Parts: sequence; structure tokens; C-alpha cells
Amino acid sequence: MISLTVTAVVFGVVFLAELPDKTALAGLVLGTRYRASYVFAGVAAAFALHVALAVAAGSVLTLLPQQIVHALTGVLFLGGAAMLLWKKDEDEEEIRRPQDQSFWKVAGAGFMLILVAEFGDLTQIMTANLAARYDDPLSVGLGAVLALWAVAGLGIVGGKALMKRVPLRLITRIAALLMLGLGVWSLWEAVTG
Repeated sequence: MISLTVTAVVFGVVFLAELPDKTALAGLVLGTRYRASYVFAGVAAAFALHVALAVAAGSVLTLLPQQIVHALTGVLFLGGAAMLLWKKDEDEEEIRRPQDQSFWKVAGAGFMLILVAEFGDLTQIMTANLAARYDDPLSVGLGAVLALWAVAGLGIVGGKALMKRVPLRLITRIAALLMLGLGVWSLWEAVTG
């Protein structure tokens, strides 16, 4: 039986913790370049897997070596920033056409980005702790996955809306700089942690 109270509490906590996190940025970046439904499918699948792992593992996830997670995340963000900065400019109309990208390519990119970047993240550890605290894995899992999907959806939709008002080149440069910053920060945490 699902407890609506536990689900609501978990949703609120995870939503607020994830909102300023790199997930919204990743969704925004992917949302400006690819079909939103394809991006969301990949991101949603990755979050479902993360929540399942967190709920199943409980507080054991807090024992993962954070330095390795930070280093891998840092390299991933630096690679993404490099791809954005050195990619040749594309026609904005070309990018807006959904048929330019296959479902599996776009969903796979979203899945892999979230799978690696969010592994051992605060909200995953928080979900594990909430699952251990409430001893209600179904309610905790439902609240966490809905919160993560909501944040990802806001980022993806925000990316599409932003692209209508701001030139793609500017969005790409700003996203690359943000990803570069996140990459450097993650590597710094790996080295000093």
C-alpha cells in the first residue's frame, strides 16, 4: 500500500534538492537540441534506475567512493563542454526538426548523461536514507522518481522555451561554460575529497 503522506514528503524534499542541481541544466541543454519526448524518455529511465538502486540499497550508497564518482562526473561534464564549444554551428531550424535525431540516439544520450552524472548524487543518497527511515520503499521510490521526473521535465521544457527567444549559439556557449564549471568543480572535489 502506498502512503500518500510519505510520497508527498519525499517528493517535496527531493524536488527542492534537485531543482538547482545539474539535472535541470542537463535537461535544458538536451532540450534545446533534441526532441523533448526523446530526451525525457532517456532521462526518465535513468532516474527510475537510480531510484530503484537507492531504494534497494538503502543507506549503503553513502559508502560509495565519492572521489571516483566526482572524477567521472567531472570528465563527463568537461567532455560535454568541449563538444559544445568545438562543434560546428548548426542551422537552428535543422535542430528543431525532430526527425534529425533517432529516438535511440537521443534517449541513449540522455540516459547515459543522467546515469553517470547523478550516480551517488545527494538526491540518490537522500532517497536511500528516506527509504531506510520510512521503511516504505514503494512510497519513497514513487515520491523520488516523480520529483526527479518533474525537475527533468521543467529543464527540458525550459530549454525548448528558451530556444524560441535566445539564439542557439548563445545558449550553447553559456551551457558549455556552465558544464565546464561543473566539470572543474567535480574534478576539484575528486582531488580534494
